[in-house]
Amino acid sequence: MKIGIIGAGTIGTTLAKHLTRACYEVLISNSRGGETLKEKVKEIGGNISAGSLQEAAEAAVVFLAVRWEHAQEALSAISLDGAILIDMTNASLPEFIGAEPGSKTSSEVVSEWAKGAKVVKAFNTLYAHVLAENPKVDGGNRVIFYSGNDKEAKDVVSGIITSIGFSGIDLGTLHEGGKLQRFPGGPLPTLNLIHTK
Repeated sequence: MKIGIIGAGTIGTTLAKHLTRACYEVLISNSRGGETLKEKVKEIGGNISAGSLQEAAEAAVVFLAVRWEHAQEALSAISLDGAILIDMTNASLPEFIGAEPGSKTSSEVVSEWAKGAKVVKAFNTLYAHVLAENPKVDGGNRVIFYSGNDKEAKDVVSGIITSIGFSGIDLGTLHEGGKLQRFPGGPLPTLNLIHTK
């Protein structure tokens, strides 16, 4: 499976390392173009290349790993029709943190921006340095929460979570699960949980 990453900062790079270790084919991108990522690709190693935002968007699964304030601009520049988009963003804004009952979560807003994509919220509740650590800890696996409105898309994301060494917990829809994942404001962010069997 080919996976695209939009955003080559700390979070995007961290995910790229986990994915390439699990033998996924990864294409990482940023707003400045693939040529600016040569050193990063060399540093990460494995089956990874760099390209444009649209080249990353053409993968079957795409991670959105940009700051919230750049998300709409990044999504408006690409076509994601039919792709699974994993939303890793966090909107630290009053309208999302202290949202009124019934109001949209940030990932529901991302779904409106990402026309044609199946959005799954995941990988947003752990601090970057924790996410970068080995997901296999003390005989268990670090937990990643995820939510989404499309069951098949969630199944694919769950498989990726498992294959890179984490343990996924399905929180339901973007509306209900997204509230629990809200960072800051939700009850689950920063919880570094280990699932043992």
